[in-house]
Amino acid sequence: MLRVALGPDVLSIKGAMVAYQGEITFNHEGAGSVGKLIRKIVTNEDVPFMRVAGNGEVFFASEAGFVYLIDLVGDSLSVNGRNLLAFDAAINWDIMRTEGAGMLSAGLYNVVLEGHGTVALQAVGQPVVLDCSQQPTYVDVQAAVAWSANLAPRVVSSMNIKSMLRGGSGEAFQYVFNGPGFVVVQPSEWPAGAQHDDDQRGSGQQRGGLLGGLMG
Repeated sequence: MLRVALGPDVLSIKGAMVAYQGEITFNHEGAGSVGKLIRKIVTNEDVPFMRVAGNGEVFFASEAGFVYLIDLVGDSLSVNGRNLLAFDAAINWDIMRTEGAGMLSAGLYNVVLEGHGTVALQAVGQPVVLDCSQQPTYVDVQAAVAWSANLAPRVVSSMNIKSMLRGGSGEAFQYVFNGPGFVVVQPSEWPAGAQHDDDQRGSGQQRGGLLGGLMG
């Protein structure tokens, strides 16, 4: 569960508030620009934000997911929309398409966050952080939570005709990352067609710095 002592406004996913104390308001947050609105319509990536303001404490959670905090200090982070829980309202956001996602029927789109502030991610279990700078890193598309936005991951398929005839391996599509940066990986995949995993077994909150601190 994420606990926030409100100062500046916070943006969160609608429905993520589970409790609050004090004088707090919750209001729908629009796309902010025509460009963002068009991208939301075209990509069908509906990330319904609400603006949380006031004085007091707010508690956010979703399906008892593990909460992982990342501090942005002028950096940018690309986040799978269903792994996003909340972030400081001062952080800029947009929706971007992942290269090579056309091989998937719905494509893959992420929310890109940039600026200064804290981002709260939610994962199916405690995630690990992998350094992508030393060698190519492959991550199942359902297990990738977030990554350094300077990385340009591609979607690749491990399937071939022989594998398909034998029933496949169950690991058809992966992101491949290569370059300076990191990727946050959750230990369980989101079920097909589900927004959140129904079998998450507990919650926590952990903070990581965006660069070297994440790798510790």
